[in-house]
Amino acid sequence: MASSLTHQGISFDDQELGFSTRAIHLGNGTDAETGAIRRPITLANAYELPEDPSDINWSSSDTNLYTRNGHPNQRYLEAKIANLEGAEDAVVLASGVAALAATFTTVLNRGDHAIFSDTTYIAAYRLLHQILPEKYGISTSIVDSSDPANVAAAIRPNTRLVHIETPANPTLKVSDIAAIARLTHQSDHEILLSVDNTFNTPFNVRPLDLGADIVIESLTKYINGHGDALGGALATTKALTDQVRFTAQVNYGGIISPFNAWLINRGSVTLPLRMRQHNASALAIAKHLEENPAVRFVAYPGLESHPHHDVAASQLARKDSGFGGVLSFGLNSDHDGHNRFVSELNVITSAVSLGHDESLIVFLGEDDERQYLYPEVFHQGFLRFAVGLEDTDDLIRDIDHAIEAAGI
Repeated sequence: MASSLTHQGISFDDQELGFSTRAIHLGNGTDAETGAIRRPITLANAYELPEDPSDINWSSSDTNLYTRNGHPNQRYLEAKIANLEGAEDAVVLASGVAALAATFTTVLNRGDHAIFSDTTYIAAYRLLHQILPEKYGISTSIVDSSDPANVAAAIRPNTRLVHIETPANPTLKVSDIAAIARLTHQSDHEILLSVDNTFNTPFNVRPLDLGADIVIESLTKYINGHGDALGGALATTKALTDQVRFTAQVNYGGIISPFNAWLINRGSVTLPLRMRQHNASALAIAKHLEENPAVRFVAYPGLESHPHHDVAASQLARKDSGFGGVLSFGLNSDHDGHNRFVSELNVITSAVSLGHDESLIVFLGEDDERQYLYPEVFHQGFLRFAVGLEDTDDLIRDIDHAIEAAGI
């Protein structure tokens, strides 16, 4: 996609801009009032009205009116996200879960049917498996979307949405976006395909290029990259983002704060550099773990042993893309042994989330409410490891030390 960008008086309209160039310049610019070469944080709740405001649409998101309706920092970030994802438009909301809920409640109505991956983020699972069916009369089907035939078999006359998460959290299962998009678009009735791309980011995979209709990102994770701000985005057509803004933003109040939008925009500048390191370190660590006799299994799409490695490789956006910074693994130990291992780590932090500069690990025990949907190898407890930006050798030494110290 050719990129149009004017920054500091220089026009790049006729050039094909690289991902890193766009990550740096889009959403930034010179402040007209001060001449600062960074966009300021605009913390106002309200904006000056015209002389005669009687004909204003008070639910409009097109102009600066009231911060819940939209604000400058949000719009700067939306322009960047839309471009990086290859979309007509993007909506940035308060969190990744807000973006998921906005997608589901905008495109689905009472009596509709949705299909979703059998392994998803817990909030997506609860929204689709419990909240939408019980409160809104929307029926849903859980399928193993790593096999497109399962998606095809679940399609009904009233199916309106297929939602997949790939790689899936926390099992790292991979779905074939292009194959599923062909299924939904060949249907006799309109079916939208939404893809949660949080583990990949648009640096590694661009689902819209593969035929998806909507791409969802938890901006909290890699795109922010510093573990200090919440945000979520969905990128799609302008017609659909207009609906999302009216419903989820203006009338549900899911707006992102100006400060969080500013922080995420700032963090996103280094996304390409960070993702290269996340990708490289995770692959090296996954290979190292695979050779350790204390490790029961390793799940990482970058490993040739991963059952969906070829599909994951076929989806990469560029030659310098990779397979992300999250992997899961289990130890040849019991519940207490996994916890002993975590307690012996010195560099890696025991905490939830991912995409931070620091490495994060969490032990997921045997009582997860989605456990019945996981492959059997995950049923004995396992660790989800979000590889950070530390020196790879330090992380490997920390893991090896903890395995030995825990007596595994």
